[in-house]
Amino acid sequence: MQSLPTDRSLPARERILATASRLFYQDGLRATGIDRIIAESGVAKMSFYRHFPSKADLVRAFLEARHRSWMQWFAAAVEKRLEKQGFAGLAGALEEWFAQPDFRGCAFINTVAETGRDFPQAIVHKRELASFVAALAERLRLRSPALAAAKAMIIIEGMIVRAQMGETDRLAEIASQMLAEIAN
Repeated sequence: MQSLPTDRSLPARERILATASRLFYQDGLRATGIDRIIAESGVAKMSFYRHFPSKADLVRAFLEARHRSWMQWFAAAVEKRLEKQGFAGLAGALEEWFAQPDFRGCAFINTVAETGRDFPQAIVHKRELASFVAALAERLRLRSPALAAAKAMIIIEGMIVRAQMGETDRLAEIASQMLAEIAN
């Protein structure tokens, strides 16, 4: 899930969104001003406001795009571990994400921490992540798949927060053990 530099050949809307996505994730929503996004994306102010009438519109677009890309990446990362690791593959996928040089925690947790519940896209993301985990528990035929998924979500969220704080020593190993216990 590494961020890429903004490609100047992209259409203006895509450049704005790519720049905002990088900056929002890197520095936070409040710390990232519209003027900086305009300057770094190389678009005119009029062009910016034609595509995103307000910063809130841009934040919503960022969260929607981040949700799609992160969920697609996460599902693939879990899938490649599923046969060998089973339910514990969730921890391995997260460990891969935490190792990315631009890892700054969960964009959705960060959004709620900065803004409260102003952006329901953050809550929707967490619900869809929980649905993905529940579907995985069903697919693996775990006993009490709903309970297994609820426990797994607490482990996942805890892993993310611990990793964001820099506490990654044995994190995936311990979480894998916990997820394996849930699966048994």
